[in-house]
Amino acid sequence: MKKDILTLLDLEKSDFDHLFNITGELKDRDKKKITENCLTGKTLGLIFDKPSTRTRFSFEAAMIKLGGTPIYINAQDTQISRSEPPKDTARVLSRYLDILAIRTFEQSFIEEIASYASIPIINALTDAYHPCQILSDIFTIIEFKETYENLNIVWVGDGNNVAHSWVNAWAVLNFNLTIACPENYMPNPDIIKKACEIKGKQIKIINDPFEGVKEAQVIYTDAWASMGQEKDKAERKKAFQNFQINSKLLKNAPKDVVVMHCLPAYRGEEITEDVLEGNHSVVWDQAENKMHMHKAILKVLLGCA
Repeated sequence: MKKDILTLLDLEKSDFDHLFNITGELKDRDKKKITENCLTGKTLGLIFDKPSTRTRFSFEAAMIKLGGTPIYINAQDTQISRSEPPKDTARVLSRYLDILAIRTFEQSFIEEIASYASIPIINALTDAYHPCQILSDIFTIIEFKETYENLNIVWVGDGNNVAHSWVNAWAVLNFNLTIACPENYMPNPDIIKKACEIKGKQIKIINDPFEGVKEAQVIYTDAWASMGQEKDKAERKKAFQNFQINSKLLKNAPKDVVVMHCLPAYRGEEITEDVLEGNHSVVWDQAENKMHMHKAILKVLLGCA
């Protein structure tokens, strides 16, 4: 039976831990220059509606490094742009490909594709969620903190799709999550409500980042204006000015705190240059780990691990 990753609520705790273990093994083998060929003859389709650097390259590199072949296409170059029903696209591509990753706007689009596809479907970002990003981020946390269990992870910034996936991960895994957002930029309340029902407790949501980071072991941020929100950039910059990750904020946090950012980073806005390039930053390892996690996801969903 095929398995999709449309949100992190598709995964059990054991699925998370299995992916983290496989990612570690694959990263270690990659450093030793061991050639992989477990996905020889397999084909990964990538349909992207939005710009991408890390997600696209890391998925393509992951598939190639495992012996398989990626096929990338901009959604605007497909019949999807001419309103072909998602269910038709899903059924046809299922006969060409072994697995499909989609980066698009509406979560409902990828859910409809998944419901008609006979191959695994991966959410490579929608307006609502970015599950693969958080999988590789938690793996990075394990590298630097040895575990995610009982850690205090603090989201500072916009309650966007990345924040939503953190909320979903919190619902399944045993770590503490604090969301520090400006009042009018909170995560979707329905996503929060569902996560709290699963977890059986309330999530900590505050409007003061300085209070939020006091006991943080991990501080995470993202751009103040996501893709499609560029027209609101000036308004958002004003609303988020107290939510910048800078040296003043870090002085309020424990000395061993690590700072994460899913990139691209806008220096001088959500994060300062000295913090991004400083000793607390694990951003570049975080970016590399997307490729290793994507290798693990492909192996697991294709039944090779």
